[in-house]
Amino acid sequence: MEHQHTHSEPHQDRSGLIKDIVIGMSDGLTVPFALAAGLSGAVSSNWIVTTGGIAEIIAGSIAMGLGGYLAGKTDSDHYDSERKREYYEVEHLAEKEKEEIQEIMKKYGISADTQKVVADELARNKDHWVSFMMKFELGLEEPKEERARKSAFNIAMSYVVGGFIPLSAYFFTKTPSAGLPISCAVTLVALLLFGFMKARATGQPPLGGALRTAAIGGIAAGAAFYIARLVSGAH
Repeated sequence: MEHQHTHSEPHQDRSGLIKDIVIGMSDGLTVPFALAAGLSGAVSSNWIVTTGGIAEIIAGSIAMGLGGYLAGKTDSDHYDSERKREYYEVEHLAEKEKEEIQEIMKKYGISADTQKVVADELARNKDHWVSFMMKFELGLEEPKEERARKSAFNIAMSYVVGGFIPLSAYFFTKTPSAGLPISCAVTLVALLLFGFMKARATGQPPLGGALRTAAIGGIAAGAAFYIARLVSGAH
């Protein structure tokens, strides 16, 4: 007996997960790192740095997660709105929609006779007709159920993981001046690794991605540190 194997396409789920991790981890590594560096230039207590850092990580992860949820919900609402419009058009503007099908196929070099046959065949089933128009006319893929919630969770957790990397040094040192160099070193390595993996996952030059990500984090932290030092020195 011949067994049939179902071929699955995990690309969309995987690309969505990678996108969420990139969004959450990028800000998670950079923002708490800049905050901790800034506080290190203004205070003399690790407790203040860690308390401020944890508060920022909590607030930042909630804000980032909520942003991810709203973005996913917006995509879903937009898709539903466009689908309703397409149903109206195939119902009331059928001939025009058939012409649009033929125009789409014409771009792929399909003959006029075949264009008409396919348009007529699709018109027999309004659900298939609308699905075709959504994908090939509007370029929209139907968002998967629970995508908004999963995106919110993935982004928030990535932010938390990224945020505790620069903050961890202050839990094991006595003063901000002792914690800052360790935090810088650990975060620099993390930024380089993350930038490298992010670039590889998105098909970009890995070395360039690593250096670019590290440079952005370093500039943000350096600016925060020296601004805090100037402000605290002015008082």
